[in-house]
Amino acid sequence: MSWQLQDAKNHLSEVVQLAMSEGPQTITRHGKPVVVVVSAEQYNRENGRERLSRVLRDCPVKGWKTTRSRDVGRTLKLG
Repeated sequence: MSWQLQDAKNHLSEVVQLAMSEGPQTITRHGKPVVVVVSAEQYNRENGRERLSRVLRDCPVKGWKTTRSRDVGRTLKLG
């Protein structure tokens, strides 16, 4: 569901309740989405699964390389 910022301020308890029971609630300013309210349970569930490779792959910045180098490093002599 989408809420205008002023309406979300006036109905914060309802926004929170709906985020907990029905899912993410989008808050808009001047008609554009600015934040999404999600339950702590959903936030923790989704953050625990986030992987760096997915973040880099989905990054809007072009030119990121997500392949791993096969270089195994160098041999060190200790002592």
